Amino acid sequence: MRRVRPGTASRGAGGASSRAAGEERALTSVAAGDRYEEPEDLPRLWHVTLSVSGREAPLKEVRRALEQLAHDHPFLLTSRYATDHAEIRYWEEARDLHDAAAVALRLWGEHRQSAGLPPWEIVGLEVIDRETYHQRIAEGYGPLPATPVGVHPF
Repeated sequence: MRRVRPGTASRGAGGASSRAAGEERALTSVAAGDRYEEPEDLPRLWHVTLSVSGREAPLKEVRRALEQLAHDHPFLLTSRYATDHAEIRYWEEARDLHDAAAVALRLWGEHRQSAGLPPWEIVGLEVIDRETYHQRIAEGYGPLPATPVGVHPF
């Protein structure tokens, strides 16, 4: 049986492997004492809290719009809402904080029509890495874990 780690085989013209059929790739090991370090360009998980507000809208319409957004994008953990503001919390997978924040800042505007969201503006954004999120929870401060999951009034 030939064992090759995904993405490590070099490819020649036409996408074919540069090794002859049956030839195995030499496995390399890490010297004793060396530490494995994750490549910096791999995606990480970021906890996002997006706050929006604006003119009052009927509570039932706000709830329905947030439920539609959660249905369209099941990554949303929880939404809290009132007639003039809402807060959305979710996990985003991104290379770095800049990418996670950019996606979060587009979320409301890009889905305003498709979900029927109120024409509110973004008034707050917090993006923290997974380790910071769990550290805050362990220390007893920061946003409580997103339970119950779903759309709820403040």
